[in-house]
Amino acid sequence: MNMTKNENEVVVNQSDKVLSDTPQIDEAQFRQIDRQQLFGVGGASHAPRLLLLYGSLREKSYSRLMTEEAARVLQRLGAQTRIFDPSDLPMPDSVDASHPKVAELRELVSWSEGMLWCSPERHGAMSAVMKNQIDWIPLSLGGVRPTQGKTLAVMQVCGGSQSFNTVNQLRILGRWMRLLTIPNQSSVPRAYEQFDEAGRMLPSAYYDRMVDVVEELLRFTLLTRDIKEHLVDRYSERKETHTELAGRVNQKSI
Repeated sequence: MNMTKNENEVVVNQSDKVLSDTPQIDEAQFRQIDRQQLFGVGGASHAPRLLLLYGSLREKSYSRLMTEEAARVLQRLGAQTRIFDPSDLPMPDSVDASHPKVAELRELVSWSEGMLWCSPERHGAMSAVMKNQIDWIPLSLGGVRPTQGKTLAVMQVCGGSQSFNTVNQLRILGRWMRLLTIPNQSSVPRAYEQFDEAGRMLPSAYYDRMVDVVEELLRFTLLTRDIKEHLVDRYSERKETHTELAGRVNQKSI
């Protein structure tokens, strides 16, 4: 249907209008969607590699206990898991990136194909321990983005009633770091009621939701890990050199 504009009328639709004039585009770097790369076969066969981060240093840290429960389920589903211990991780920019804990974290991020972040909520926000780890993860290493295109799941534990402030903040950070954050998430209220004396999570709807999140994370990781470079391949960045990219995302001057 082709609706044209009469006097005193607004054009609703012009279905026959051809919109293909794009003189601003650098044709050398403009590419059609490559369906073979998106739907090709013969991908990786190794067990998916997942890095899990938690956000508390307490002896009985509920974010750590929740993370360990998620790791158990991931391993049962066939994934490789690594849990980073944030103890002794310095504050950002207080030491060089060659510090052993910083180097360990960055190596694990590079090793991983997806991540799970679980933080307690403190004063309506993620913990400083959680943010400290994320702030040490670089946006660029030699022109390569170590998190770009990898998957992410977010969870939080609450000392009181259920909240979603922290998972919402973690989603913002995931987007900023170009992680593919899955739709599902977990928030556990009154976490002290959800674990037994041995630190194991009790059967409940909150445990079931955690399993849902972990299943979804693994599915998205398997679906995207072989094509993540293609999924996040950007026209604007194809026009940049590695040096220009590294300079643009460098945060040291802030």
